[in-house]
Amino acid sequence: MATFLLEVGTEELPASFVEEALAQWRDRIPAELEEAFLTPGEIRYYGTPRRLALLLIDLPEKQPDREEEAKGPPAKAAFKDGKPTKAAEGFARSKNVSVDDLEIRETDKGEFVFVQHQIPGRPATELLQEWVPQWILGLEGKRFMRWGDGDFKFPRPIRWLVTLLDDALIPLTLENGSEKCESDRITQAHRVLHPAPITLKQAQDYVTALRDAYVEVDVDHRQTQIKAAVETAAAGVNGTARIDGDLLSEVANLVEWPTAVVGEFEPEFLELPSEVAIMEMESHQRYFPVLQPGTADQLLPYFITISNGDPQKSQLIAEGNGRVIRARLSDGKFFFDADRAVSLDTFVTKLDTVTFEERLGSMGAKVDRIEAIATLIADQLNLGETERLHLHRAAHLCKADLVTQMVGEFPELQGVMGEKYARHSGEAEPVAIAIAEHYLPRGAHDQLPQTLIGQALGLADRLDTLVSIFSLGMLPTGSSDPFALRRAANAIVTVTWDANLDINLHELLDQIVSTFVDNPDLTVDQAEPLRSQLQDFFLQRVQTLLQDDLGIDYDLVNAVLGENDPTYTQRALTDLLDVRDRATYLQSIRQDGTLAKIYETVNRAARLAAQGELDTTTLDPAQVVEPGRFQQDSERAFYDVLQTLLPQTQTAQRDRDYQQLIAGLENAAPVVSRFFDGPDSVMVMDKDPAIQQNRLNLLGLLRNHARVLADFGAVVKG
Repeated sequence: MATFLLEVGTEELPASFVEEALAQWRDRIPAELEEAFLTPGEIRYYGTPRRLALLLIDLPEKQPDREEEAKGPPAKAAFKDGKPTKAAEGFARSKNVSVDDLEIRETDKGEFVFVQHQIPGRPATELLQEWVPQWILGLEGKRFMRWGDGDFKFPRPIRWLVTLLDDALIPLTLENGSEKCESDRITQAHRVLHPAPITLKQAQDYVTALRDAYVEVDVDHRQTQIKAAVETAAAGVNGTARIDGDLLSEVANLVEWPTAVVGEFEPEFLELPSEVAIMEMESHQRYFPVLQPGTADQLLPYFITISNGDPQKSQLIAEGNGRVIRARLSDGKFFFDADRAVSLDTFVTKLDTVTFEERLGSMGAKVDRIEAIATLIADQLNLGETERLHLHRAAHLCKADLVTQMVGEFPELQGVMGEKYARHSGEAEPVAIAIAEHYLPRGAHDQLPQTLIGQALGLADRLDTLVSIFSLGMLPTGSSDPFALRRAANAIVTVTWDANLDINLHELLDQIVSTFVDNPDLTVDQAEPLRSQLQDFFLQRVQTLLQDDLGIDYDLVNAVLGENDPTYTQRALTDLLDVRDRATYLQSIRQDGTLAKIYETVNRAARLAAQGELDTTTLDPAQVVEPGRFQQDSERAFYDVLQTLLPQTQTAQRDRDYQQLIAGLENAAPVVSRFFDGPDSVMVMDKDPAIQQNRLNLLGLLRNHARVLADFGAVVKG
């Protein structure tokens, strides 16, 4: 067993690429090694701004010799009149066996020649010489560059290459036009703290040798060091550090030997909203803010940076960083004061100068549409007069901060600044909160809006975006979704579920699409396809969220959404809460075994009922079954048990008790079994058409009652 070291030395890499490259290696290299029968005991991945590296520990020095079966040409091509042809001889020669070793076997495509042949294992050195260039050249990412006069692309120029198998150098050359990078045992240490190169004696020395030269190559160890150093530094100024996970990951890939440096700024900048100062520090300067202990956003006038320089010069570094952050905070204070010199309402008219989408007009026009949609939502939610006023005002102001100086400088603060400015302008508190909340959730794992006005406004904004963009035919395709329409639809469904909003999305889409008929780019004839596209899009989102977010089995999702039945499918959009509740309930009764108890009964009934003429919505036996045609007591028992299901299935959809429905179906199971197989069972497909249809109607009614919960035909047994 041996240890192999690969190090690719570069100019300073983008922090994001270090993480991406190591992830790609993790996905690719273990599989390649396993496929080649050269699996090491362990693989360790390392990265810094100046290098990507890996260690293959306990790597076999050669592949094992192995025997494999090979399939050759068809028998009739390999042998003629019992004698081998050139095809057989060539195949045997390619496998280093005798023609006598070939055997003929029957396959589903006819007779073919087969042979067992020995494959000698190749040395690891040979294989690594083939693989390493592919591992490097196969990396993908954004903004790759060329350098020199070659066609080699990489995020930054490659300056050195180390390939050691234990203490032996594996010769390797990367050619880039007239430039060549030949592998060596020489690596580079820290630019400032150890400018002299290092000669590695053996692969096993890599981590220790670099660490002794002020380079920590272990990304996880570097992150742990940084986190501990930042926390200690914050405690030194009687504060606690705000450590964002993404920032920590990024900073860890910006330095090779981290040193925490405490800087400070004037307390007057604490008058700025904390969101502004925090964004300045985290997003623009990669600083860690310092908070008052026990608070989530109350800042102290300090910040912590992670230096890659000389720790002896930390004070000088802190002073330079302080000058930078003061300038940034000064700009922020200027914008903040200038924006607050007028009321938030003043900015609304300026939205007419901002384009939402060229064919859809300005942001001002979008606000008008949001207000109209918000009114439709208020009607569905039966909002009171005060809530309606707050929602209308919030809709009017929700985009006003887009034309403020602060949001112009920091677009990430849209909504956040609108809330601040609304309060400063004397707007009602629910209005201010809704302006911020209507953007939530901003990301996949972000918090959701907590107020009814914020929830309703967020739905109105996203519905406008979806219908508007869809009306132009700009549907998401593949990975292309420039207007984040999938995220918008996901948010509508997620917020509705989280807040238990009684929303009829099917009706809302119909109403909103109707308002676009006057759009010059949308004719009346196009309105119906637009409705259909939007409904299908939302159904896809519901399906994905039920499976991915709520963990519902795929077949149970299909069962509540229905298959090949548009009327049943649209029920999901009519009541998003109901489809969620039915799916989660189905999942629960699958897990406790109840579903298995009724599955066969309902499915057997449904399969036979399909041969009848009963629709899928009728529930009352008295409407379609004639007791006078019963010939067996089992038919009467079936009829009676259907009557017991009516109280659960004929109530309003929102008031249905699905637990009671399933209990009723459980009670019906032995009765239906008796109908089919008991001593007084019947032949459903009786020769008398009237009796036959009467019995098919009984089965159809059972199917229909079950469909109140789900289309059991879509459920996979077990």
